[in-house]
Amino acid sequence: MPRTGNRGPGNPIPKRNQTSSKKEIVERQQPQKLVTSAVKKQKATSVPGKITHRAFSPEEGSPSKNVYASLDVSPTAKTIQPQSSTRNQSKLNSLLRSSDYDNNHRHQEKPQGWKSAVHRYVSLYNQAETEQHAAVLIDFVTDTDHCARLRTRLERLRERDLLRGAIPAGSVTKAELIRINESPSEVSVLIKLHIKRRMEQSGRYYMEERSELERIWLGLMDTGWDVLRVEPIIAERRPRFGTSSDNWMTVDDYSELYGDLSQPSTPYLNYDLLPQFKHRPAGIRYRRDLVAAYADKWWNEGNPSYELFEVNCTNYVSQCIFAGNAPMNYTGKRETGWWYKGRNKGSEWWSYSWAVSNALTNYLTASRSSGLRAEVVQSAEELQLGDVITYDWNGDHRFQHSTIVTAFDSFGMPLVNANTVASRHRYWDYRDSYAWTEQTNYRFFHITDLL
Repeated sequence: MPRTGNRGPGNPIPKRNQTSSKKEIVERQQPQKLVTSAVKKQKATSVPGKITHRAFSPEEGSPSKNVYASLDVSPTAKTIQPQSSTRNQSKLNSLLRSSDYDNNHRHQEKPQGWKSAVHRYVSLYNQAETEQHAAVLIDFVTDTDHCARLRTRLERLRERDLLRGAIPAGSVTKAELIRINESPSEVSVLIKLHIKRRMEQSGRYYMEERSELERIWLGLMDTGWDVLRVEPIIAERRPRFGTSSDNWMTVDDYSELYGDLSQPSTPYLNYDLLPQFKHRPAGIRYRRDLVAAYADKWWNEGNPSYELFEVNCTNYVSQCIFAGNAPMNYTGKRETGWWYKGRNKGSEWWSYSWAVSNALTNYLTASRSSGLRAEVVQSAEELQLGDVITYDWNGDHRFQHSTIVTAFDSFGMPLVNANTVASRHRYWDYRDSYAWTEQTNYRFFHITDLL
């Protein structure tokens, strides 16, 4: 079976505009886009002034790497302020290139206020990701707990990539302001970071992408705005069984990210639910190419034909498996089978195994003679396109995260897609995630070719 799959880009969350009239203390609830010029072109009448910084991070024995981070802080909720201040705000749309930020930035026109500090934070975050070293951010962020957390993650990432012979050849970090709480001297921001890393391995290149959510607290000091605290939202570690007991986002945060999803969803036609098609022929081939194509199409957003959950990883993986011709096992009981019927009059109509990682792990582990079946294998090297990995972060045999295999690196190791923390062609072990611990266990599932 060839270890390749079609790939399709995800679509960004659409930009929305809204105004408000508060002057001193403003809570902004509409997202603000922070986008590179390479990603989105705006009409000439609406493009504010740009600040551009170019940087190259030389690497001994290899060509220089082009690295950049970008923010487009195009306000969708505005405060009432003097015209001169408004003109300054309009200059916040900018492209920042990271590694010589300080040297170049002093020769350019600087954005003012806390958004300048956010600009710099994203720029330095991008540089830290590329260099796999936390020093540049540690010097800027005063939160010692987060600095230690970041240092550990990047050291783990650097060690892993060295062992697998992979070298970061460039990085792009975009950011979107999801939610802002602002006062004259303090600001808290919910920010969505989208990271694209170009990796080189044995002379071949591939692109991996992921999204991260962080809350950032800034304070106005004598010398300007400082980043006082950073709190990553580690969505992969969130609710183990359902979402009602451990919500990681407020209702407002969730609506800003995903909009109004209260309308009933309509699943794809499932012949097993229709009596006249009940006796379909056995031995349907599992289409791994269709799984990978579907996974790459919907990795960064929710298919509107399905319900979108706060913790969406297993729902997304189940959709991918179903797209590959896996038949549903409809029992009508949420505790059994593997099935989805959408939402009806506010009631949830899907099995736990469809949407909860631990339940899917149990379902795939169980032995059955027909329908969706999987073999538990001992290592990631044994997986093929369309196979599944589940993750037990704490080593307590409760699985909290699910991914789908969509590609392979130069050494034949799986690259995976996920959706709660949107990821595309990410190295399977997740050692680059804040969710990973030394106790992490994996379950590797090879889906049977004939279902």
